[in-house]
Amino acid sequence: MPFITVQDLLIHYQIEGSGKPIIILHGMGNNSQSWKKQLAGLSESYTVIAWDAPGYGKSSDPKEEFTNFSQFADILKGFIEKLNYHSVTLLGHSMGSAIALDFCYRFPEMVDRLIISDATRGSAALSEEENKKKLMGRLNNIETMDPKDIATQRVKELLSPNPDAEVKKEAERIMSQIRPMGYRSVAYSLFNLNQIDLLSSIITPTLIICGELDKVTPVSESKIFHTKIRNSEFVILPGTGHLCYQEDPSSFNQIVLDFLN
Repeated sequence: MPFITVQDLLIHYQIEGSGKPIIILHGMGNNSQSWKKQLAGLSESYTVIAWDAPGYGKSSDPKEEFTNFSQFADILKGFIEKLNYHSVTLLGHSMGSAIALDFCYRFPEMVDRLIISDATRGSAALSEEENKKKLMGRLNNIETMDPKDIATQRVKELLSPNPDAEVKKEAERIMSQIRPMGYRSVAYSLFNLNQIDLLSSIITPTLIICGELDKVTPVSESKIFHTKIRNSEFVILPGTGHLCYQEDPSSFNQIVLDFLN
């Protein structure tokens, strides 16, 4: 079971395949386990590495909550350097896309290709009232509810209206592993996030993917990224929700491979 120490954190990751590296970054309710179909499907051509972000999966908790995604990106930089890669392809989903964009903006020489899926500009792009409401809701949930109950309540919003039963069950199993420190860190980071102003500075070749039926970060949100990032392609994955890579992994993987090849 591979781990890398970055600063004072133990970061767990899964790795498959050989060739040029793809680093995969999960979303707020997930961890590296959610990428098993990508670890299998993309590893025939690439070295595929899915991490557990600080406070998630088998990675250790930070001593204090992170409050912005630059802190996650700093850990990612150390993680990539410890793996001895000078540059990588970054694939981020949802909050993972926020980490990837922050990283790509600050360390462009380390990113060959950027792939963001079901991306969010962040809650700070909303009104102050709505932003505060989202933060308080997330903090209240993780402090007062069992993670399994959060998963049951939340996953139905992350999938298409009639999801495959096994996909839903697996998404709930993985989300039930969330921990307070990681979840609060992302909640505060989303509260402080609005990446709209940095998008025009991204010059890395970029692929934007969004589930057609995503209710969390809808297609209209991804279109903003496509408009602002000059060197970008945009693909909508039909019939899928926010967790499009779990609902239709074969199509998702092919979209990624087509872009990289």
